[in-house]
Amino acid sequence: MPSGAADGAMAIRGGWLVAADREPSPNADLRPGGEVPSLLVIHNISLPPGVFGGGEIRAFFTNCLDRRGDPYFEQIADLRVSAHLLIDRRGVMTQFVSFLDRAWHAGVSCFEGRERCNDFSIGIELEGTDTQPYTDRQYAVLAAVAVALMRAYPAITPARIRGHSDIAPGRKTDPGESFDWPRFRALVEQRGSVT
Repeated sequence: MPSGAADGAMAIRGGWLVAADREPSPNADLRPGGEVPSLLVIHNISLPPGVFGGGEIRAFFTNCLDRRGDPYFEQIADLRVSAHLLIDRRGVMTQFVSFLDRAWHAGVSCFEGRERCNDFSIGIELEGTDTQPYTDRQYAVLAAVAVALMRAYPAITPARIRGHSDIAPGRKTDPGESFDWPRFRALVEQRGSVT
């Protein structure tokens, strides 16, 4: 299956999405006590803010961001963060961390009274901003990935797919007002019922 493919089942083997490009991040570690994923968190990112299509997100998640590339990079170059998966504007997927491991994506967070969401969640970044519409391809790929993750990790249910803003309210706003939750949830339901 080509990178970014949304058609057909997306296989997950050993915690890695077969259809995704792989670029391991050092900003990850083992989940505590054999924890299994039970929450899917949707984020957005663009580097520099509002700019799409460069390799800066990959560089940021692998600690290779050139701080001279943009004044904003000076503020973030020393941060050590990652996500499990990035879906760019074209729907191309890059996986940075095995779903079995803990990516450093959520920061200070809480879901259903439980803190440290990184311990039990999978983080997916969409290349985008809070205010610019996401692409059709991103919705299609994200829905396909969500269905694959729910099949691989049954503790993740539609009710346990949330935005970063839901688990870090007041601190984070992504995926933002531009993310169409009803559209995404309808795609997940449609894909889940036909595959």
